[in-house]
Amino acid sequence: MYMTEWCPYCRRAEQLLKSKGVKDIERIRVDLEPERRQEMMEKSGRRTVPQIWIGEVHVGGYDDLAALDRAGKLDALLAG
Repeated sequence: MYMTEWCPYCRRAEQLLKSKGVKDIERIRVDLEPERRQEMMEKSGRRTVPQIWIGEVHVGGYDDLAALDRAGKLDALLAG
């Protein structure tokens, strides 16, 4: 997950993933490594954080993650 320390949506995404049993979340801090923001934008086509991948699947941001959960699709994606 591409994120910043101060981003409330990043924290919400982490909380949602942890509530689903995800223990290992790769945190790529674009506030500490500005060059990683460019990488994030190239991979996702988006400028905002968080940008979340589950495996090789680009989920998008927190709203996208929460929408998957509401639609009942997040658990299957996490199961691989």
